[in-house]
Amino acid sequence: MLLTLGIFFVSGKAAFAKDQTYTQPFQNQTVTLSGNAVQTNMYFVKMGYWDVKRATLNLNFQVSQLSDKQISDITVSVNNVKFYSFRPKRVSGIQTKKINIPTRLLSGENNIEVSGQILNKGGHKNYQLAQTPANWLTIYKNANVNFKYQLVPPTKSVKSFYDHFTGADTIVNRDAVITTSSQPTNNELAAGMYALCGQSRVITTETDQIPVTTFNDSQAKKAAYQLVIATYDHLPANIKKMVPKSDVTNQAVIKTHDTKTKHLLIVTAKNGTLLKKAAKYVANQELMKETSQATKVITQDTPTYTSVLQYDGSVQLTKQDSQIVGANHQEQAYFVSLPVDRDNADGSEVRLHFRYAKNLNFKRSMVTVLINNRPIGSKKLTAKHANDDELTVKFPAGHSLGNEFTVRVAFDLDIDDQSRANNNQTPWATVSSNSKAIIKSQPKNSLLFSNYPGVFIKNQTFDNLMVVRPKTMTGPDFQTLSNIFNLIGNYAQSNTGKVTFVSHRPSRDQLKRSSVIAFGAPKQNPFIKSLNPQLYFQFGNHFSSLVSNEKLSIEHQYGKTVGTAQLLRSPFNKRRALLVVTGATPTAAVLGSTQLDFQKNIQMYRNQDGLLVDPDNNHFSYRFKKQAAIEPGKTVQQRFSQNSRILIYLAVALLFLVIIGIAIVALLRNCLRSKLSFGILLQKR
Repeated sequence: MLLTLGIFFVSGKAAFAKDQTYTQPFQNQTVTLSGNAVQTNMYFVKMGYWDVKRATLNLNFQVSQLSDKQISDITVSVNNVKFYSFRPKRVSGIQTKKINIPTRLLSGENNIEVSGQILNKGGHKNYQLAQTPANWLTIYKNANVNFKYQLVPPTKSVKSFYDHFTGADTIVNRDAVITTSSQPTNNELAAGMYALCGQSRVITTETDQIPVTTFNDSQAKKAAYQLVIATYDHLPANIKKMVPKSDVTNQAVIKTHDTKTKHLLIVTAKNGTLLKKAAKYVANQELMKETSQATKVITQDTPTYTSVLQYDGSVQLTKQDSQIVGANHQEQAYFVSLPVDRDNADGSEVRLHFRYAKNLNFKRSMVTVLINNRPIGSKKLTAKHANDDELTVKFPAGHSLGNEFTVRVAFDLDIDDQSRANNNQTPWATVSSNSKAIIKSQPKNSLLFSNYPGVFIKNQTFDNLMVVRPKTMTGPDFQTLSNIFNLIGNYAQSNTGKVTFVSHRPSRDQLKRSSVIAFGAPKQNPFIKSLNPQLYFQFGNHFSSLVSNEKLSIEHQYGKTVGTAQLLRSPFNKRRALLVVTGATPTAAVLGSTQLDFQKNIQMYRNQDGLLVDPDNNHFSYRFKKQAAIEPGKTVQQRFSQNSRILIYLAVALLFLVIIGIAIVALLRNCLRSKLSFGILLQKR
């Protein structure tokens, strides 16, 4: 995906001999749009330190096999400026189109709009302009933009280093690394994880991460950008010379420094408390982008909290007004994401604000809102509200959508004057930027990987997280830790939460109040040894190999090489989670963490709570818990609430049956009494 070309350094400033290339895939999923005229939007980012020489859109798409390639056309625009139109090839199946984007149209955040008309040809060369299911265009998710550029070297400012350090190309090139001492203190590790999470929440790559490692690691020595986090006494001698001792008297310092081969950002303090405070500053994207000086002093009174502390449930569908170009059936798709620890609850709704032309045929014109292709509400268009119309529709009750879903807005814009309707360049409607999805969400109530890392997050920050680490850290242990916190950082949007590292067995009171992550081999980490009876995948008597269980047979030598990740109900607090990432050796434990590093990996184990990975990258995953709910009573209550209307209907029906039953019994009794009375009367006669 990325080709790195020659680089050399002169006098502490980077001079790049050749152009660099970087390919940025779109975040959008595959989307299919129906209608004579279709339109969809995709987004990409250009790094501010790129001097772009060429940008190429690689579009993967497919049009209806019935479409006439001579009259169907597709137009591409960037940031609302049209620059390229073409007709699909006369072939069926997926097509690829390479389109050069004018560099003068690029900004930092960019919107690519793909629109066009997909027209079908009937018999005798008559063109079918009415909407049918066969009018469609599919844009595939592997579309991307390829950049050819030269790097602009960083200045001495903190914000310049930060921009380069978090750049997608820097990370994919493995030119960004966080380093600390080879045997860090608990506070140094906590500071490193605050910094890592701050970076992982803003980086745009989905397959690469910033590792946390030691000063002497070979990867650290190769990386062009290094974020150094350690207490002052633990800094290497050559780095300590860059920070005068007086600079860290009763304060922490964040300082850039250029060497002949590297760009450094040094974060240091005399004690761990101030070091963690400085790391929280580094984890705040807004503060880092605003710091124009080369040195920033941090005291206990320095504000470091991120600005948005809680998810408010409001998701803007589009950052700018979306024009609907062309008449007849038109669709727009908008992607909505929720925090990983939340799920949509009953009461969620879409509030759509839109405008449209006044010369429509209002007897047949309407707008429909769909959630994941399921219609949830429609409205007829009227001349009276053409300049300012709105539609509010509720989500289906009792229907969970997960963390990501698509809101689709479909317009049927009927035009009496067919000659005007055939002009697919005329804007007939607009979806306003104040259109929103209002998501009533609730915390997920599950101790499965579908709720990971949400079980360790509350209000988008660490939920009193305790990490039990090996007393002596090895290279593989740093890799395991980086994998675990890379994904957690994607979702910890605030740096206000608490992360505590310990290298000994915590007290029972600490364990009761905390969500816990334990990692490493049991011979390094006595806490994991003590947990062995509670593990799904347990170790043998000598803790040198994992042993078979009811789910998987494990050969002895094989058990020495595999790693596991196990999401347990904490034995110290039934409402808390306990994640154990372990193996017989530190290298084996890394394997268990490889499925916890990116969302695309953990998605494969949504309904599982235990997984095992071997050196050949074979994965095994299982569900061990019979009761996965964190609070079982809450699940029953939620189900009752979601199905309350059905229960009311059932109660009414049951009451009706009871009344009918009572009536039948009473009628039978009356009949019986009548027969008895008639018999007695006959006897008397």
